[in-house]
Amino acid sequence: MALITQNDNFKYLTFSLVFLLLGVALAEQFFDARAQQFVQSATVVTLLVSVWGVDRRNRYFSRNLFLPLSILATSILSNLLGDFEHNYLHLFLLLLFFILTSITTARQVLFTGEIDGNKILGAICLYIMLGLIWAMVYTIIHLLTTDAFSGVNDLGDWYEVLPDFIYFSFVTLTTLGFGDISPLMPITRFLVYFEAIFGQFYLTILVASLVGAGMSNLQKEVKEPDD
Repeated sequence: MALITQNDNFKYLTFSLVFLLLGVALAEQFFDARAQQFVQSATVVTLLVSVWGVDRRNRYFSRNLFLPLSILATSILSNLLGDFEHNYLHLFLLLLFFILTSITTARQVLFTGEIDGNKILGAICLYIMLGLIWAMVYTIIHLLTTDAFSGVNDLGDWYEVLPDFIYFSFVTLTTLGFGDISPLMPITRFLVYFEAIFGQFYLTILVASLVGAGMSNLQKEVKEPDD
């Protein structure tokens, strides 16, 4: 019997994402910047098991191992060798992995069976992963041109500025808009307001629909004994 199934896998994913966000903050607060790579790479393992590996009969599972193992390998190499190019490769692989994980999560949440508490958690996890994906996109743009954002350190490797963009991404996704980090280029302004629009539509439509469907199922279960 599998320890993680489609009935409880998003509980583990929720823990993994919370650990990632907390770990990023603690690593920035108390440790060297390179500790960020360890936190992000360690989270990949939990993401892999809770989302991709939930169905042990899936014949593509062994193929799916290639990308996460590549992320771990590039993280180890970049720390051992101090190779700047490996750091960039690690970031791109991490972005790709989060995109694929979000797609896999969306399929499990939106297109399978009845709505339950686990799938509502999955919708919340998907929301968090979308914020992380945008943060990585902002980081890549910032590394390509330092004129894209104000309020962010222009020096340093990607793992040093990623925590700032994780913060900025969730501030944007939830439309808080503190203004300490701001987009300067037309393309980054587009991405920022598009993320804000997407975040509002996601919360009002998808999550509300899932919760409503879950409540409807609960009411049916309560009425059935009376019938």
